[in-house]
Amino acid sequence: MDFANIASQLNAGTILPEGIVILTLLGVLIVDLILGRTSARWIGYLAIAGLFTSIVALYFQWDAPNPIGFTGSFNGDDLSIVFRGIIALSAIATILMSIRYVEQSGTPLAEFIAILLSATLGGMFLSGASELVMIFISLETLSISSYLLTGYTKRDPRSNEAALKYLLIGASSTAVFLYGVSLLYGLSGGQTELSAIATGIATAKVGQSLGLVIALVFAIAGIGFKISAAPFHQWTPDVYEGAPTPVIAFLSVGSKAAGFALAIRLLTTAFPLVAEEWRFVFTALAVLSMILGNVVALAQTSMKRMLAYSSIAQAGFVMIGLIAGTQAGYASMIFYLLVYLFMNLCGFTCIILFSLRTGTDQIAEYSGLYQKDPLLTLGLSISLLSLGGIPPLAGFFGKIYLFWAGWQAGLYWLVLLGLVTTVVSIYYYIRVVKMMVVKEPHEMSDSVKNYPQVRWDLPGLRPLQVGLVVTLIATSIAGILSNPLFTLANNSISNTPILQATINTNVKAENPLLLPKLDAVSQSQPSVDSTAKI
Repeated sequence: MDFANIASQLNAGTILPEGIVILTLLGVLIVDLILGRTSARWIGYLAIAGLFTSIVALYFQWDAPNPIGFTGSFNGDDLSIVFRGIIALSAIATILMSIRYVEQSGTPLAEFIAILLSATLGGMFLSGASELVMIFISLETLSISSYLLTGYTKRDPRSNEAALKYLLIGASSTAVFLYGVSLLYGLSGGQTELSAIATGIATAKVGQSLGLVIALVFAIAGIGFKISAAPFHQWTPDVYEGAPTPVIAFLSVGSKAAGFALAIRLLTTAFPLVAEEWRFVFTALAVLSMILGNVVALAQTSMKRMLAYSSIAQAGFVMIGLIAGTQAGYASMIFYLLVYLFMNLCGFTCIILFSLRTGTDQIAEYSGLYQKDPLLTLGLSISLLSLGGIPPLAGFFGKIYLFWAGWQAGLYWLVLLGLVTTVVSIYYYIRVVKMMVVKEPHEMSDSVKNYPQVRWDLPGLRPLQVGLVVTLIATSIAGILSNPLFTLANNSISNTPILQATINTNVKAENPLLLPKLDAVSQSQPSVDSTAKI
């Protein structure tokens, strides 16, 4: 076989964005080795520049005529491009908020950024992986990097405890997931590529066998751990409370997005014969996540633990789109993750700023903050209200789109449960906002009374300010000017062949008259045959 044939089969250009991230990672390590601690002033900007370049490369790969690379191991289709972009953007925001935080903790910045880029690399590869070995290696790259980031502040006992818990539970979930995919490998007759697995299972006529059901349950257990879905959420509150705050900001967005990308690709491609079964399991996970996450969050006194349970509930909301299995369902997942990226990272940026200035993350200590820091109060209020789904912020349109897609697919009681739990979530979000804004000067907490003078000229605080302002603006206007994001989400689904066959066989248009409204919103889809019996 000559070199031209090998090159055409590899099609290595599909991983150009990941290649840029690898070069950025190597550049960070080399610069740190040469310059030492003096490189900390600008090494974060080097990493941000590399990630931006990677996003530009993703833009130019949109609608690529041949997105399959490495003989089917990697699929650079539009679906993977959107998820890879979300992960890269979350890494950029995490670096902006981590420079001052890591320096103040007394740990090296270059190693932190290198491990974060490794986690980003694992998440990006996982978003496009379409072969079992590549899925597992990508998943482990993301997971091991996450364990290291969680325990990065070695002098903090809470960080060490969080890392140990995360490692033990994560190793168990990895073993369960690996056993599930090994069963999948055996049932398909020794296939590792996802579409070949589905063909092998259909040929062997084991589509309703007990072995396939066990493989499905074990695979879902591994995915549920990665997206923090109940009852696989046990690690989330402790890790969120003990890990460095920039790390949990990345885990809440980047790691969760990679988990949902894996769920969509693995379940729709390898498990088409048990689609009803995995939808039933995810329905149970969504119900548990929405109820447990929102109810337990009511009793939290730590801001980070409250956002941990909020993250569990948000995963339940996003699963509604996955269960729907329609074009609107998958598109609503992507749209919500896009807006969730901005509103969640805006909230964590504010928490980092407050903890840097006061040394605490207790909710009661935010009392009267408006009197001392209006910008931080505004940013945290907007992000929390958007997470709660208050119009006209981005979170409101994200939830409306998710609930509308679920209602269209006939998931009436699941949507109603989502609406009820959303009302519950608004209570604990508004409680924090009320505490910051409404309190009288004499009701200020001790932390706010001793609040230092607001300064942005200290080392590392300027990137935090940039991150806060950018995410605040995006959270505020992404809802009102949401049409480009709607269009992006819908096009990523309509241009992904592996989803179109699934959509054509699984859409259940209970009210077909609603279907053209999606076209009116996105202004990008061809008309839908409302008389089709799907």
